[in-house]
Amino acid sequence: MKSYSQIIFNNFRELLHFLKSTNFSKAILIAIAVTVPILLSVRWGHLEIGLALCFGAFWSSPSDVSGNFRHKKFGILFSALLVMLVSFIGGYLKFETWLLIPVLGLLTFAIAFISVYGFRASLISFSGLLALVLSFAHESKELEIYEYALLIGAGGLWYLLLAVLWYRINPKAQTEELFWETYRLTAEFLETRAKLVGPKMDRLELQSKLYEIQSKLIEHHETLREILLLSRKSSGRSSYQAKRLLIFVELIDMLETAIANPVNYDKMDALFGDHPEFIESFQNLIFEMAGQLRIIAESGTDQNKFPKNSKLVHYFGKVEHEIASFRKETGTEDYEGFLMLQNLLQYLEKQFEKLKKIKWLLGNPDMGSVDLVDQAAAKRFIVAQDYDPKLLLSNFSFRSAIFKHSLRLSVTVMIGYALGNFFDFQNPYWILLTIIVIMRPSYGLTKSRTKDRIIGTLIGGAIATGFVFLIQNPYMFGALGVVSLVIAFSMVQKNYRAGATFITLTVVFVYAIIRPDVITVIQYRVLDTLIGAGLSFVAMLWILPAWGFMEIREQIKNSVKANRAFLAQIARYYEQKGKVTTTYKVSRKEAFVETSNLSSAFQRMAQEPVSKQKNLDKIYELVVLNHTFLSSLASFSTFIQNNPTTEASLKFKNFISEIDENLEQVLQALENSKSDQAPIDSHNNQFAKEQLPSFVPKNIELSSRVDIKLERELQEAHLVTEQLHWLFSLSGKMLRLVSKIEFD
Repeated sequence: MKSYSQIIFNNFRELLHFLKSTNFSKAILIAIAVTVPILLSVRWGHLEIGLALCFGAFWSSPSDVSGNFRHKKFGILFSALLVMLVSFIGGYLKFETWLLIPVLGLLTFAIAFISVYGFRASLISFSGLLALVLSFAHESKELEIYEYALLIGAGGLWYLLLAVLWYRINPKAQTEELFWETYRLTAEFLETRAKLVGPKMDRLELQSKLYEIQSKLIEHHETLREILLLSRKSSGRSSYQAKRLLIFVELIDMLETAIANPVNYDKMDALFGDHPEFIESFQNLIFEMAGQLRIIAESGTDQNKFPKNSKLVHYFGKVEHEIASFRKETGTEDYEGFLMLQNLLQYLEKQFEKLKKIKWLLGNPDMGSVDLVDQAAAKRFIVAQDYDPKLLLSNFSFRSAIFKHSLRLSVTVMIGYALGNFFDFQNPYWILLTIIVIMRPSYGLTKSRTKDRIIGTLIGGAIATGFVFLIQNPYMFGALGVVSLVIAFSMVQKNYRAGATFITLTVVFVYAIIRPDVITVIQYRVLDTLIGAGLSFVAMLWILPAWGFMEIREQIKNSVKANRAFLAQIARYYEQKGKVTTTYKVSRKEAFVETSNLSSAFQRMAQEPVSKQKNLDKIYELVVLNHTFLSSLASFSTFIQNNPTTEASLKFKNFISEIDENLEQVLQALENSKSDQAPIDSHNNQFAKEQLPSFVPKNIELSSRVDIKLERELQEAHLVTEQLHWLFSLSGKMLRLVSKIEFD
């Protein structure tokens, strides 16, 4: 068990990292953007102007997320324009309630529907929805509506100015934080793989965790790719960017190398059951690598804190000695076991080389003026967002998840506003605000945010009540409100429950300054939150529900298509040899991304009510088959790139053709929901019966110099023949499984 001092040290280290995080710095920016206009306007006697600037800055801040800075600037700018327009329209919505409700619903739908243009567009949409809802909370008495709207836009520009200034002061902050998180996730990924080879482990749970970590890693890789590659395009060469790009490549390779070396757990269990010493030896190696990645994450560029290689060298020496002893003892009796151990050792040696290169690059070596990335090729790794207006028309259908979410949200907002006015709540817009913040396109996320929002509001309300009874000083309320605001926006992305707690505290402290009946405010805040959360949850169940089984088929299709394209590129490279093309690399990246997306879609489906988890076991099996297929492809890809191979034989081409045919039939079956053809049994398929030559010739003699050459030939034959049979078997299993599943 960890000592008390170690726990304190770890907590202190986490606190330091939190204070250095981009979430904390963004929260500080928001606090400055909100408080400075208020303070200045109070000083000069123009509170209405200060409030307008404050609202504009606050509503434009959601677009300030990690990513390419140019995209971030445009996101904040478009948010400012949208909130200005919405505030202008909202200012004239002074109709009777019966007429206001449908107009409110129409505006909510239109703003939410902007999300069809991707993640950053969804943040701009969220800003617009905030502005729409909160336009009911404030009625300017000193300013004309158009003046108020223009000041709202100016507030957005004020926040943009602060964001640009902060970026100029600390341009490396978000890049370094993303690397820090990527180091830690990579370490966790390696550790989880190491635990999988241990005895008596819950492999189903660990495998699920492995897929989750892999999905997070690929998300981080996508963000880093956007920052590093697009920054080079816009600003030219940079020594810092060049080195970080090389480190990024090594981290991607560590993930892909791990995935490209799948473990046959049945064979490994049998081998380790007879030789348990290998479990500890290999796990020590992997755990030490993971530990070194964590130390690197904490050390930054301080070379003095980098872990030494001596411990890993010692572990490698021990494993090599044990493998040599195993080979000497078993001879040719368990040659497959020897090759398994040897391949595992070679995999770890590759990871060690990548780890050493990361340390070397962080040591600020002189890179000269070498251009590390072909700019034209780099563009192909970035998926540009399509902003064609036709995208709106193509998504204007009940088949679109965004369309259904927008319609569901607008209906719920109308119901919430009607209830708030009918029962004459103190602040009915709080109901709408809760709906806007909680409701998400997926059931699982909406459910978790509903629970966290309710719990956070109750805790925040209880804490605020205590403060209100103990403190009567408005200046203290103001200071506590600013502190709560900073903490709230620092934590809202990482821990929504804690964020909701401090948001409630912020609201109460602000009201405590301007209203004497703050206890009543707390009561209504809790009540309105409960109503808004309840409406959101019920709406997800009954208003155009978007269950996972409705979208999982499309995700499976995308993953199979990407794997098929990667297979085609591998086959082409195997036949033509030469330099690895950019098309090859892009197809590999797409295969990893789509398989990760499939895992995420399945996780969302698994969070839904049991009654809606149609064919969950079969779909999980299909997800695992897709992951396994990609692992096998990656393994094959790595081998043929790093080893000389013979000319592609007719048998090889036939196998590739049959595997591709199976994948084509899988796609056809998915397209038709349920295949009209009878499931194909690859075990009874005539082609599958054809056996390739055994990879271990009988009566071989392991001696002299020929042994080294023979080993290489055996390893090549082992991997190629096994992978072809395995890929064909997996594709056949996918086809049989898909043919049995009804997705509609």
